[in-house]
Parts: sequence; structure tokens; C-alpha cells
Amino acid sequence: MTPQSWLYAEEFVVEDEHLQNARARADEVGVAPIGPGGGAALRLLAAVANAGAVVEVGTGTGVSGLWLLRGMRADGVLTSVDREAEHQRLARATLTEAGIAANRFRLISGSALEVLPRLADGGYDLVFVDADKRDYPQFVDEAVRLLRPGGVLAFDNALWHDRVADPARRDEDTVAVRDLGRTLLEDERFLPALLPVGDGLLVAQLAITAG
Repeated sequence: MTPQSWLYAEEFVVEDEHLQNARARADEVGVAPIGPGGGAALRLLAAVANAGAVVEVGTGTGVSGLWLLRGMRADGVLTSVDREAEHQRLARATLTEAGIAANRFRLISGSALEVLPRLADGGYDLVFVDADKRDYPQFVDEAVRLLRPGGVLAFDNALWHDRVADPARRDEDTVAVRDLGRTLLEDERFLPALLPVGDGLLVAQLAITAG
């Protein structure tokens, strides 16, 4: 894909002022949110799954959360986990300004690997992860427990700035993301695909009989 085609695809769905404001907040605090193409893909995944309950790991300033909520059912609830309380304060401002009712999202401050085990088994339609890359492989088993049969798991930065496709890149983050891809390919519980949107979106559907 040429850079021109990639940019065309990224800008295919135009972001409104609320998403633009969320990106401005992200720049201020040094957060790198999912790109517009990846955000549009998340909205589509949430809509196709008719998602009523979604878990997000990595709240940021609300960019991905707003995309997800716009694809979820009108009564759907987003549960978003992040270590940084300040980021969640900014995300709350983003969602509120965009007209999202307060009862449609809950923001939990803390380590996702400590929070997720407290969430209900099989209670979620979609799990989206955009967090520390070295933790990515650990979220697979958590997702199997959290997702309903047929639910969707998605990871941002699956191409990790073009490093994953380069076998010479052996830094810890790149290896973790590369290993995650192999794990989902080899796991018979999942039907995976790697979407070349933004920095790469790795998606996988949990088999109907898995759990």
C-alpha cells in the first residue's frame, strides 16, 4: 500500500470535533490513541457484534472509547480500565461533551491485570486492548474468560510502527506483539485477522464453543 492510499483510507471516515478535541487532549498528556482508521474499524466491530457490554484496556483520553460507544447498542455500557486517573478525567470530559450519558460508561483506575479478574465471566461482547505491549499476551486468557461465545478480541498497534514485520527487530515490545499474533494464529479457540489500519489492528472472534 502506498502512503497516499494509506492516508486516504485513514481519512475515509472523517472525525468530528469531539474526537478531534480528544486527540488534542491526548497530545497534551503524551498519549498516542488509536488512529481514525482503527477507530472506525472498532465502531464497525461493535456494531456488527451488536455489542451491549465492552471492556477497554487503556482509556487514554477517550478516543477509542467514543468510537466504541458509537458502534454499541443504545443501551450498551463501556467498561474502561487505565492506570492513569488523569487520563480518565480527560476521557470523561470527552465522552460527556460528546453527549454520552454517564450511565453508559464506567472508568476504573488501576492495573488491568488486577481489575479484569474481577469482571464477570462471559459477560462481554468485545474486549479492546491498547496498553503496555509487553502485557499483550497475558490478556488472551482473560479475554477468553470475559467474552461471550462469538465475542470479539482486538489489539491496537499490532504492526508496532512497522517493527513486527521486520525479523531483525528483537526489542521486548516488538517481540511481545509478534508473539501475540502467533498465539492467536495457533489458538483454535479464535478466528483471527490482522487489519492494516492505523498501526495495525489484530482482531479475533472467540469460537462459539470456546470458553
